[in-house]
Amino acid sequence: MSTAFTHGFVASLLTPFAPRGIRRLPLLIVLVTLSVLPDIDVLGFRYGIPYSHPWGHRGMTHSIAFSLVLAVLSSFLFYRQARPLSRRWFGLLALLFVAGVSHGILDAFTNAGLGVGFFLPFDDTRYFFPWRPLETSPIGLARFFNGDVPSILYNEFVWVWVPTAILAAVVWGIRRLFRGA
Repeated sequence: MSTAFTHGFVASLLTPFAPRGIRRLPLLIVLVTLSVLPDIDVLGFRYGIPYSHPWGHRGMTHSIAFSLVLAVLSSFLFYRQARPLSRRWFGLLALLFVAGVSHGILDAFTNAGLGVGFFLPFDDTRYFFPWRPLETSPIGLARFFNGDVPSILYNEFVWVWVPTAILAAVVWGIRRLFRGA
C-alpha cells in the first residue's frame, strides 16, 4: 500500500475543485479521511481474515462500489446544504468519490501484495496496473517506522506527489483561465 501521507496528499489536492459554498477546511478533512479509510481493512488481520478474502486487505474497502457508497453517505452526513441530485451535489459527490477511489488506484501502482479488488462485490479478481513504480509501505506503525521510511516517502514524492501536484495546478489554471473568459 501507499502511505497514509500520500493518500491524504492526493485527496487534499481535490479541495480547490469544490462547488461554490462548500467550506474548504471541513471538506479537506472529509476528503483525506475518505482517502485513508480503505486501509481500515488491515484490522481484519487481527481477526483472522486472510489477505485474499473479499474483506481482506485491498479487498472490499478498496473497491469502486465501497467508494461510491462512502461518497453518497458522506454527502448526506456532512453536506446537507447540497440538495440531492442538484449540480452542486453531483460535483461534491464526484470529489468525495474520487478521494475514496484514489486509494485503490494508488495501491494498484505498488510493487507487492495481491492486487486491488476494484470490482468487488461483483468480481473478486485482484488487479495491479502493468506499471508499478511505488514501493509498498509496510503494514502497521511499528513495521513502517522500523522500515526504510525515507526511501518509501522519497519514492512516493517522485512518483505521486510531484506529478499529481503538477496535474492539479494545470487543471486549476485552466479552470481559472476559462472562468475569466
